[in-house]
Amino acid sequence: MSPGQIYTLENLIYSYDGTFTLRIPEFTIPRGASIGMVGPNGGGKSTLLRLLAFLEAPDDGTMYFDGVRVDPADASPRKHVTILLQEPYLLKRTVFENVAYGLKVRNQRTHLAARVHEALSIVGLPPADFAHRRWYALSGGEAQRVSLAARLVLRPKVLILDEPTASVDQQSAFLIKEAITTMRTTFETTLIIASHDLIWLNSVTEQIYKIYDGCIVGYAAENLIDGPWVHDDDGLARRILPDGQRIFTATPPARETATALLNPSDIMLALEKPAGLSARNILRGSITHMTMENMSDKMLVVVDVGTLNLTSRITREAAESLQLLPGTSVLTIFKASALHWQ
Repeated sequence: MSPGQIYTLENLIYSYDGTFTLRIPEFTIPRGASIGMVGPNGGGKSTLLRLLAFLEAPDDGTMYFDGVRVDPADASPRKHVTILLQEPYLLKRTVFENVAYGLKVRNQRTHLAARVHEALSIVGLPPADFAHRRWYALSGGEAQRVSLAARLVLRPKVLILDEPTASVDQQSAFLIKEAITTMRTTFETTLIIASHDLIWLNSVTEQIYKIYDGCIVGYAAENLIDGPWVHDDDGLARRILPDGQRIFTATPPARETATALLNPSDIMLALEKPAGLSARNILRGSITHMTMENMSDKMLVVVDVGTLNLTSRITREAAESLQLLPGTSVLTIFKASALHWQ
């Protein structure tokens, strides 16, 4: 185990209600990193976040936090981790009292007012205007930022956020991004964020993992294509989309409900079918999102293809030459051999 990891998970298993199981064979999070998690509802994101926040204990496996093996009976790691949920929960008190509550519980009263005012300033709420405001006098975005300030004031080693921008306006989403970035820079706080807003998430994280059916299946840009798959007489298998378009794979799956993986770099975008093209899969769709990929000079372009979202990784020059914009109708092109099985 590397000393540079804030979390190390080994053979982690957590079952819920006999119907869902989270399985993490191996996973590490570097100290001071900012990582994202995406995936369908019910896939395991929130469950994993609760385990990392020590709100739940795994049924089996080992977890290390900051180099020390976690004992489920030991509550001390919780002092260093805090989680912000999608819906803000505020005490029926003033903003100041809400933000100060965690410090008082921990008996950390030294410079309390200064720390509370600092936290409010970081989330874009001027203390002079908000410190004495009552909880019911806040907008949804303001309430979420007060909840965030109540966590930032603790200066945790790890800040976990579950859908932090789902119920706020664009300005609040920007201020939340600025606040957690400041915390990471100032106090070396590790950020772990689950969000359906891929563009916002990509702007604040270094790496995004995809959680699917209780497993970490790869990075967020990687495409997942569910079954059912139908075997063809020529040895190929196909997936029929709701609009009638078909996806072909050169290697038949072991079961018809298998999930195929498709690397975004293997998807070419075009406005018209190129001459002499040998790729079997040519699907018409419409661009829904475009964003620069962190840690690279490439763009991620999300295309809605028959209710299936496919992400292509292309250069900025290619996007500019095709004059791609959200709403543009394009062809997504990839070989049948590019699909691999999970």
